[in-house]
Amino acid sequence: MDWRKSSHSGANGGSCVEVADTARVVLVRDTTDRDGQTLAFTAEAWRAFAEELKCPFTGVCLPE
Repeated sequence: MDWRKSSHSGANGGSCVEVADTARVVLVRDTTDRDGQTLAFTAEAWRAFAEELKCPFTGVCLPE
C-alpha cells in the first residue's frame, strides 16, 4: 500500500499524517506511530472532511 504524507506536514517530522487510498476506503495514520491505529473513511466522507478543512482558506464551503 502506498502512503503519502500530508502536503501541510512540516519538514521536521512533527505532527504529520499519512493517507492511503484503497479500493473501498481512505486510510489515515499518524506518521510518528505507523504501527498504531488507522482511521478509515469512505471516499465521500474523506472528500467532505477535506473540503471543510479548506473552507476558511478558500472561501468555498459545503452547504449546511
